[in-house]
Amino acid sequence: MPDVYEQFSALRIERPDDGILQIVLDGPNLNAVGFDAHAQLGDIWPVIDRDPTVRAVVIRGAGRAFSAGGSFDMIEAMVADPAVRTRILREARDLVYNVINCSTPVVSAIHGPCVGAGLAVALLADISIASRTAKIVDGHTRLGVAAGDHAVINWPLLCGMAKAKYYLLTCEPLTGEEAERIGLVSLCVEEDEVHDRAMAVARKLAAGSPTALAFTKQALNNWYRAAGPSFDASLALEFYGFGLADVQEGIASHREKRAPKFGG
Repeated sequence: MPDVYEQFSALRIERPDDGILQIVLDGPNLNAVGFDAHAQLGDIWPVIDRDPTVRAVVIRGAGRAFSAGGSFDMIEAMVADPAVRTRILREARDLVYNVINCSTPVVSAIHGPCVGAGLAVALLADISIASRTAKIVDGHTRLGVAAGDHAVINWPLLCGMAKAKYYLLTCEPLTGEEAERIGLVSLCVEEDEVHDRAMAVARKLAAGSPTALAFTKQALNNWYRAAGPSFDASLALEFYGFGLADVQEGIASHREKRAPKFGG
């Protein structure tokens, strides 16, 4: 039989244990998410949802990072071309809702930098395990666009509105230790334990009742679905911002490694 996961060539798909599927972000520039990976990160979840052989998912990054976020090539293409911007907006929306609507339990193993689309999956996972030294950053406002992607749908629920506003408005990085303290992630462990702990949790989930776990996840994720209109608004405002002047200054300041000078 053909492997249904062969179509996801921008992601590394592994079967480390019976009933467990592992998605590895493995690419240049600290696993930055390019065009293909961005589309596939959204499209893979309905396939997993329909696969009876997968009873738990682990998602992690290869090497020194989970993911450094969207590639600058993709960001610059969105700024230059409204058609690209519209396509990526749809992919970003699908990524969030498809993770939420996937009945299979998802565990994220977060180490190193975790930004952008990678951060969206990491924090929408049912159980998120971060290393103490992980660097979690939502950098949208530093780039010159509204915090979209995922943050509005889950950060206020995970860590409260006050903390969500602080980190989303300032782009202040969080360590894994601080993320656990405020409730943004499920667990914090030492860096060399992150993957092993994620696999241990995935094995426990894979051994559980598929229907009980799926139904519990579906019910709990209604909290996210109820926040759907707020998320849709944030995504629309984010991508509207990709057509304004501030994002050009944000990109330039990133490339030149200097503080941005936004005009508004």
